[in-house]
Amino acid sequence: MVAKMSITGPRGTYDILPDESRKWQWLEGLLRETAELYGFREIRTPVFEHTELFQRGVGETTDIVQKEMYTFADKARRSLTLRPEGTASCARAFIQHQIYNQPQPVKWYYLGPMFRYDRPQAGRYRQFHQFGAEVFGSNNPFVDAELIVMMVDMVFKAGLPQYDLRLNSVGCETCRPSYRQALVSFLQPIKKELCQDCRKRIELNPLRVLDCKNQGCREAVTGLPRVADYWCNDCRQHFTAVTQSLDRYEVSYTVDDRLVRGLDYYTNTAFELLVPGIGAQNAIGGGGRYNHLVREVGGPDVPGIGFAIGLERLLSGVEEAGALPVFSPDIEVYIAVTGREYEASADQALRELRRAGLKADRDYMGRSLKAQMRQADRLQVPVVVLIGEDEATRGTYTIRRMQTKEQYEIGQADLIDEVRKILVK
Repeated sequence: MVAKMSITGPRGTYDILPDESRKWQWLEGLLRETAELYGFREIRTPVFEHTELFQRGVGETTDIVQKEMYTFADKARRSLTLRPEGTASCARAFIQHQIYNQPQPVKWYYLGPMFRYDRPQAGRYRQFHQFGAEVFGSNNPFVDAELIVMMVDMVFKAGLPQYDLRLNSVGCETCRPSYRQALVSFLQPIKKELCQDCRKRIELNPLRVLDCKNQGCREAVTGLPRVADYWCNDCRQHFTAVTQSLDRYEVSYTVDDRLVRGLDYYTNTAFELLVPGIGAQNAIGGGGRYNHLVREVGGPDVPGIGFAIGLERLLSGVEEAGALPVFSPDIEVYIAVTGREYEASADQALRELRRAGLKADRDYMGRSLKAQMRQADRLQVPVVVLIGEDEATRGTYTIRRMQTKEQYEIGQADLIDEVRKILVK
C-alpha cells in the first residue's frame, strides 16, 4: 500500500501567495532603494555553505550552531548547512573573491531566506527572510552610526515612526577578558538559579547569559557587573563617538547594559531595534561590529559591521500600524470580445498595450461577454476594451470605464493614449 503524500508545507514554513507577495515586493523595493541611497550594493550568496563556516563564524557556543542549524551531508559526504544568517556568507565571499584588495570600505546588502530549526511562533519561522547590510574595511565609529541611521530610516520609511533603539558596546579583545572574569565570579554563586543552558554558558561563553530570555535567569542576574565599567580607553572613545554621531543625526536611543546579541563574532558596538505594539516578538532587527570575523573564517584581519532586519516581523508591524500603501491593480486593462472570431484582434490589442508598459489581460476560458465583464469586475480592472462586430468593421475599440460605467468608442490608433489618460485620473 502506497503511503498518502503530505500536501502541506513543512512545519515552520509558509507560502507567500500573490495577494501577499505584492506587499513583499513593495517592502523589498523600499529596503533596496534606501540601501542604495547610502551607497550599498547587492550581493547574492548561496543558501547553503560548508558547515565549518558557521561553526567558526557564528560561534560554536551559540544556540544557532548548537541547536538550530539545518545541517546535512551531500553525496560526497561533505557537511553542508542551510544558512542561518547572512553575515558569515558575506565574510566568506569577501575573502574568496579577495575584495579586501579593492578600495575600502565595501558596502553590501542582501535579501533572502534563512533557515533555523526553531520553535515556530508568531513572527518566527524555520524558513524566514532577512534584509541585511554589511560594511567591511573600516573601524570608524561614524560607520557604526551611519549603519544604525540607515536601519532606522528604513523602518521609518516603511511607516513605523515609533521605535526603541537599544545600544551597547560589548568591548574588544583587550578589555573583554577582564569583564568575562568578573561576570563568571558573579554567576558562579547563583548558578543553581539559572536555566540549564545558562549553566553551560558560564563555562563556554558567559556573556550569553545576558542574552537569555528566561525570566528566572533575568531576575537572578540583577545587579550583575556592567560591561561599561570594564571598557578600555579605545572602546570607550569608540562608543562615545557613536553616540555623539547618533545625537547629531537626531536618532534617539537607550543604552542597554545587557544587550550583547546572540552571536559570538560581535565586538564593540551592538544594537537592536524594537517596535512597540506588535506583540511579544517586537525586535525588528539588530546587529553590531565584528572586527575579527573575517580573520576567524580564514581571511585578513579586516574590521566589519552589519545588521539584519527580519522581514516577517517588519511587515507584520507595518500591517499592524495600517501603513501599507494602496497598490495599483494587478491588471489595468482587460480585453473582452463578443465572439471567438475577434480573438485575433484581442491579441493585437494586448500586444500593443503590453509593449507600451500597460498591464493587460483577456479571457481564456471561452466565457460569454457578460461573464467576461463580471471577471473584469472581480479583478478590479479600471478599463475594459470591448471588441465585437461593430468595432471590427469600423476599426475602433469600445472603452468602458469600470468605475463610472461610462462607455464610448475610440479609434484603434488612440488606444494607448486613451488608456493612459484614464489611469492617470
